[in-house]
Amino acid sequence: MKNATDHSAEPDFRVEIDQNPYLPLGGTEVHAVVSVTSDNPVVAGASVRAAEVIIIDTSGSMYGEKINAAKQAARAAIETLRDGVRFAVVAGHREAEMIYPDSARLVEVNATTRAAALEAVGRLRADGGTRMGAWLLRAAELFATAGDGVKHAILLTDGQNNEMSDVFERVLTRLQGSFVCDCRGVGTDWKVEELRRIDAALLGGGPGIIADPADMAADFRAMTRASMGKAVADVVLRLWTPQNAVVRYVKQVAPTVQDLTHRAVGRVAQAVDHPTGSWGEESRDYHVCVEVPPGDPGRQLRAGWVRVVLPGDDGAEDQVLASGNILAEWTSDEDRATEINPRVAHYTGQAELARAIQDGLDARREGDDRTATTRLGRAVALAHESGNEETARLLGRVVDVVDAATGTVRLKTSVDKVDEMTLDTNSTRTVRTRPRPSGPGSGGTPGPG
Repeated sequence: MKNATDHSAEPDFRVEIDQNPYLPLGGTEVHAVVSVTSDNPVVAGASVRAAEVIIIDTSGSMYGEKINAAKQAARAAIETLRDGVRFAVVAGHREAEMIYPDSARLVEVNATTRAAALEAVGRLRADGGTRMGAWLLRAAELFATAGDGVKHAILLTDGQNNEMSDVFERVLTRLQGSFVCDCRGVGTDWKVEELRRIDAALLGGGPGIIADPADMAADFRAMTRASMGKAVADVVLRLWTPQNAVVRYVKQVAPTVQDLTHRAVGRVAQAVDHPTGSWGEESRDYHVCVEVPPGDPGRQLRAGWVRVVLPGDDGAEDQVLASGNILAEWTSDEDRATEINPRVAHYTGQAELARAIQDGLDARREGDDRTATTRLGRAVALAHESGNEETARLLGRVVDVVDAATGTVRLKTSVDKVDEMTLDTNSTRTVRTRPRPSGPGSGGTPGPG
């Protein structure tokens, strides 16, 4: 079942919901895939305020080929920035050093500042340690001067964070939602989990590995181009639920898996806001699970009311960009009640696939071959079932596949570290399913006032 709802508001977002609303008698869990699409994220002709901070690891391990490639990558990002964007370049070592401008502020991109920044990047030198929390705090300080608008950072590192884990975690908790950060690791001496923690806190597009420094400039150019395509910042997914209902989880499931459940903030009665970051012309899918009290046969219930909202600042009214309903109806018809919506099933599998890969790689690193074989075998079966060909290809570099359908595998005795880390960083990237065409009876209903 799909219901498409109001998308007349500007900016132009729309919501589509896929689910099987029918529950067996005594059933309580309602699952739905909420697809959010931004076709025209900003009113035509409107200017888009944006800020960009480029953070380059200049610790001692970046010496040589990597620091030279990082300079080229930073220049590629600067060249891709559009005029009018406010920006800065930061060198990250034991501190966060301003490279351009020479004081802790953002400057507007124009011909003069772009040329000066391109020249200043030549001052990048490899020396010192790695304190990513300090780098991110400097980015937050810079963004705090930018006012409203899209705020995006790029962070490049080649090593492991030298800060205490609890100190780093406090920084990430403090900075949640303040800006969006995409992370890249060059080489194989960094930890995927550290960049994944940054990605989760700052709603990035998933950490990425740059195995060859020569590929760095193209990757930076692509990240910056994507950032320049964002037009609306701080969009939230607002989920209203009826009394006595419990939100079990809200997860982004495409284009990457990102658990938003514990990021919920209550702003209005019986509703919580889940952050989604900045939007351009794009589509994302979210898996929502709500637990409701069981109902009598034939009873119908709105189990959730999903709104895409641009919260108002300083007392201004919230702007609802689109909305849709998650429904529930109890039935004694076993066929109806046991039918699994294909999109819900698909994304349930994709989330399990990500977890299976990460569990399997963790077990392999710890020498637990039995668990590694079981979990990576499960990942192979899920990738095969869902048609996730890229993940299946990457898994084939870590295990020998005996039977993909059953997940029968053998661990390879020798695995290139690049292949292991590439699989790990790609574990949260999912394959999409196409929404079904809206059928008769589709359509939203007004939400409670």
